[in-house]
Amino acid sequence: MLFPTVEFALFFLLVLGVAWALVRWPAWHKAFLLVASYVFYGFWNWAYVPLLLGISLFAALIAQRIQRNASARARKGWLAAGVAGCLATLVYYKYTGFLLQNFLDLWGRFGNPPELQFENPILPLGISFFVFHAISLLGDVYRGKLERPVNVPDALLYVAFFPQLIAGPILRASNFMPQLAVARDPRAILVNRGLLLIVLGLVKKVIISNQLAVALVDPAFAAPQLLGGLDMLLATYGYAVQIYCDFSGYTDIAIGCALLLGYRFPDNFNRPYTAVNPQDFWQRWHISLSSWLRDYLYIPLGGSRAGRWRTLLNLMITMLLGGLWHGAGWTFVIWGGLHGLYLIAHRLWAALPGLARWRGSAAWRWAARILLFHAVCAAWIFFRAPTLDLALDVFRRFAVSGPLTLAQTGTVLVLLLGLAGQYAPGRWRDALEQGLRRWPAPARGAAFAATIFVLELFGPSGVAPFIYFQF
Repeated sequence: MLFPTVEFALFFLLVLGVAWALVRWPAWHKAFLLVASYVFYGFWNWAYVPLLLGISLFAALIAQRIQRNASARARKGWLAAGVAGCLATLVYYKYTGFLLQNFLDLWGRFGNPPELQFENPILPLGISFFVFHAISLLGDVYRGKLERPVNVPDALLYVAFFPQLIAGPILRASNFMPQLAVARDPRAILVNRGLLLIVLGLVKKVIISNQLAVALVDPAFAAPQLLGGLDMLLATYGYAVQIYCDFSGYTDIAIGCALLLGYRFPDNFNRPYTAVNPQDFWQRWHISLSSWLRDYLYIPLGGSRAGRWRTLLNLMITMLLGGLWHGAGWTFVIWGGLHGLYLIAHRLWAALPGLARWRGSAAWRWAARILLFHAVCAAWIFFRAPTLDLALDVFRRFAVSGPLTLAQTGTVLVLLLGLAGQYAPGRWRDALEQGLRRWPAPARGAAFAATIFVLELFGPSGVAPFIYFQF
């Protein structure tokens, strides 16, 4: 069930009405949201609802064991068992074929590997996200960040809550579960903000991301050998905008839907292409994932506490695993490795003496911003290409002269709109939100419905799945 569809609109309106009708009975309210979340997930494939339920229940029961145990050794043992169980599930579904194929390829370098017939398990939708939620529950309980005893129904809803279930943002148990412990207040709903976020997300997805995918990115990456360097450069810029608008558009809709239901999610994007260095980029891009990797992987590895070279190694390990989290393929590992190199280079550069005044100048900040954007775009090529050979072919095409055939006026305007949105002042949205408060509720509803109709009218036919659904 995709967000920008009539099916989801009807589903959400039904859930919204029933959920608020049950708000005076918190247990029934949350039970209904849990059932609705399983229905939402089952719309893709009912066979995998037991997997979602099983991971959630497993994490909840292990979290209770951690909370009830006074022994530090036992608590650490339960944490290790819980994390291992969650990761084993993720590895089985997502990496079985990748690991086995690479093992056989390595064996083939030294001898004759056996001929094995195997099929990859069907990758459950959103498994990386709900496994990370389960691990967050275990980690936050172990660190004492949840004051209340873990309630199994609340834990199930935390992992499965449908707005974030498929592609995030990755919620922390310590931030979301306390919200479940308090009854929702209809007077506290940020209706205007929620509606604006939904509309903004639809514009990003339907108007910008889909248009760039259909008219520019997909044709270029399907047959780069037919295009010249200018076309491939334009397609690379197009993919940078497409993936941002696609993923941040999903996040905007998810946050907006949650707000209308009375729950608050963390921001997940903050104008990432305005970043001036790699560290700044990862503080702006997929913030919930980068902070998760920092807190649950980089810091446990030692962070920056063990000296310069160990810090650089920890950065690289974190980014390599972050790349592998996105997909079982060497292109994702290379993507993560490139960002690891960018972060290492920035650390070494920032440590050079005598450059602080120069780095603080407006001219350098713009130069750094442009340089970083192109470095990020270069890494996106590996992220987008289905194979390593195709990614390398894209780089080779940059050296080939040829006419600019993909630069249609509408496509270029959409691309520029996506980039320009990075520099739109946040006060514009705040001002629009404040202005809407003066409108009568029927007028706001009519304006929202009319906007949805216009988006449906002028958007491309059909809605492509969100890019991050595959992760």
